[in-house]
Amino acid sequence: MAPRLDFSNWWTKDTQKGTPVVVKMDNPTFSVVEINGADAAFRPVEKSRGKNAKQATWVLLLRAHRAVGCVAWLATVLWALLRAIKKRLIHGQGVAVESESDKLEKGKLLFRVIRVFLVTSLAVLAFEVVAYLQGWHFGNPTLHIPRTSDLEGLLHLAYVSWLTFRAEYIAPPIQALSKFCVVLFLIQSVDRILLCLGCFWIKYRKVKPNIVGDPFKSDDVEGSASNYPMVLVQIPMCNEREVYEQSISAVCQIDWPRDRLLIQVLDDSDDESIQWLIKTEVSKWNQKGINIIYRHRLVRTGYKAGNLKSAMSCDYVKDYEFVAIFDADFQPNPDFLKQTVPHFKDSPELGLVQARWSFVNKDENLLTRLQNINLCFHFEVEQQVNGIFLNFFGFNGTAGVWRIKALEESGGWLERTTVEDMDIAVRAHLNGWKFIFLNDVKVPCEVPESYEAYRKQQHRWHSGPMQLFRLCLPAIVRSKVSAWKKANLILLFFLLRKLILPFYSFTLFCIILPLTMFVPEAELPLWVICYVPVFMSLLNILPAPKSFPFIVPYLLFENTMSVTKFNAMVSGLFQLGSSYEWVVTKKAGRSSESDLLAAAEREAKSIEHPKIHRGASDSDLIENQLKEHKEESPAKVKKSNKIYKKELTLAFLLLTASVRSLLSAQGVHFYFLLFQGVTFLLVGLDLIGEQMS
Repeated sequence: MAPRLDFSNWWTKDTQKGTPVVVKMDNPTFSVVEINGADAAFRPVEKSRGKNAKQATWVLLLRAHRAVGCVAWLATVLWALLRAIKKRLIHGQGVAVESESDKLEKGKLLFRVIRVFLVTSLAVLAFEVVAYLQGWHFGNPTLHIPRTSDLEGLLHLAYVSWLTFRAEYIAPPIQALSKFCVVLFLIQSVDRILLCLGCFWIKYRKVKPNIVGDPFKSDDVEGSASNYPMVLVQIPMCNEREVYEQSISAVCQIDWPRDRLLIQVLDDSDDESIQWLIKTEVSKWNQKGINIIYRHRLVRTGYKAGNLKSAMSCDYVKDYEFVAIFDADFQPNPDFLKQTVPHFKDSPELGLVQARWSFVNKDENLLTRLQNINLCFHFEVEQQVNGIFLNFFGFNGTAGVWRIKALEESGGWLERTTVEDMDIAVRAHLNGWKFIFLNDVKVPCEVPESYEAYRKQQHRWHSGPMQLFRLCLPAIVRSKVSAWKKANLILLFFLLRKLILPFYSFTLFCIILPLTMFVPEAELPLWVICYVPVFMSLLNILPAPKSFPFIVPYLLFENTMSVTKFNAMVSGLFQLGSSYEWVVTKKAGRSSESDLLAAAEREAKSIEHPKIHRGASDSDLIENQLKEHKEESPAKVKKSNKIYKKELTLAFLLLTASVRSLLSAQGVHFYFLLFQGVTFLLVGLDLIGEQMS
């Protein structure tokens, strides 16, 4: 067919003029064209049209400016990150690789597994990129494998073979494992929801343990002190240079009759200079009339459990009815014993009264803020609900008062695990003793400010319970407690909250999710990686509402910590060497000038000492205390970073998976993997929290 030719009347301007013209050609292959008027393309341009073109130009320029600004910002962030990496890897002379324990083969199996996943993912990513550029990309949900006749080249054939192998052999086991982990995830989420509902009920009904009347009131004024029971206070410590003074000072100012109170400072320090400092502090308070003694073991066996066991073997302990325990960084208020000990009166079955922790350094850095969220949920929800409804929870190892009879009947302190506090709590519960948690009684303490200290603490807290579970499972099964209590101990206390939680958190979000980017047949639904985790994070953050702006870092950091918790859980469950390690948590011992002034005022009011007050003003006393504190504080040591290979390897695995998700145009998956990979990278380079000195 002949082409159609459209001619225009170039000589026309605004209106259609002239008479229609019919052109007849002799060549029959051409068609007849009727010209009706001027073509619109050749009409004069209106002024408004030029104006709109200028506006469009400015809009394009503005968008280009914003795009350039965004690219510049990303480049700045990337450059800062590269500089930080260079500083840690090259210029940091104090940089140490995470595992000096590599020589002891600690954690090498998990690292090798993660490294294999990373290498495999990089190879598959390169393969997928080549296939994508060649137009062989077959994504979900319509997976199309071309026919053999369409294949051209060995690489194309290999890609189709990979798709078939992936769909038939790799996807099914990943789907089965992901479904199993999702079920565990939902079960644990239901447990959290029930705990939160219990907490809401407690708040609504205002249920809490109360003290009836005045348990120490007596008509006989001279014998009023005899109504106070004999209380032993123990302060176990080991090389606690930063916090020993404030802890001993706080305990010595507890409001309790002096003849009814004995303080034991249980020092396991192997540094003679620290031993001398603690002895001097104990001697100072002893001269002020405080009944306090210093104990030091020559052989440090059993760690904290061995220290407490040795102290309880003293002959004078039989004269005391209760024992209060405070770690070296805890500073109880003067009314602590008056708020806790009265609960034992008229309750012979009560074995433990546990107080809540509060944190003096919770706003120090991002790491301490995230720890505060976790621990607030632990005390406000878990401990309080279990204490009200079950009369049982895990002893926190400090800030608690035990009935000495309950300790003795339960077998005392045992050195078989690194969680001696949980061990004695489980055995006391099996013997029928009840526990009370006081959410309103708070004892100030510190949380670790460096990731290295926090990591070691979490390793001990998650390996010890699994080690204890292996040891006490036969005793739980043979015990005479009700079937409900046995089920609660085995299924909820140990399996769900100590084993299942780190297992599914690490497996689902750190292994399965990045793998599904390379195996799209096993892709996780959006509600698993977004909706449910965000909702559970909201529940966790409710006890600390001021931390709401940190909900996203909290979610990402908890997934990052799942590596350490999973490794610790496995080492404790299979009794690997690292499960028996006990590392004292590093404390900062931050004491501001206002804290020292307040301590001096309390000391001046509560303790009358003629030698101190005679001839010295309050300002002189405060100045001397500040001067002594500065002199005793150790010299500052250069701080350094550590590099954590597992976290770095997982960071690159997640970032590789995020790049793969771009090929499938998966928005939420991409952002989650990207931010989670960056979080692993920051933690792996030790860029969160304070650095160790």
